[in-house]
Amino acid sequence: MLSPSFDRAAQFAVDKHRAQLRKGSGAPYVTHLFSVCALIGERGGDEEQMIAGLLHDSIEDQGVTRAELEALFGPRVARIVEACTDAHEVPKPPWKPRKVAHLAALRREPADVKLVSACDKLHNARSIARDLADPAVGAAIWGRFSAPREETLWYYRALVDALGDGFSHPVISELDGVVVALERA
Repeated sequence: MLSPSFDRAAQFAVDKHRAQLRKGSGAPYVTHLFSVCALIGERGGDEEQMIAGLLHDSIEDQGVTRAELEALFGPRVARIVEACTDAHEVPKPPWKPRKVAHLAALRREPADVKLVSACDKLHNARSIARDLADPAVGAAIWGRFSAPREETLWYYRALVDALGDGFSHPVISELDGVVVALERA
């Protein structure tokens, strides 16, 4: 059973991301957060990991602090969310060095962080694949990103490698399968 902390996290996520939209699709951003949460829960994650899934972009996109998350949801949730964050600064540092540093950090993270990050990346990769298959979007999707197609694909391939380093879980195979499909598309 889920605790009242989950309810508070869901409301917190909605409040923080209320005005944010997904790139390209224009869907409310919270659809991504709840999708990531569902993936975590369906793949064996516990309540704190599901809460971290709801909040995984709150530091990076909404300026929430680790201290705020720790006070509201505990140290483990705050640690997972911070580990899923690749930039704390505004504006964000340059894309490639930021991603390289984040990949190196993810490689060393424990399994609880890797599951949350992998579910986030799986949902993102599936969204890219869906839009690539949509005739109304197709290859134009690559223009939505901060890096060109080749660099974006490099990043997703490197994510599979970093997240799979010392972490054996079916979600890594799922992510790898979607990345392979993106590489072939």
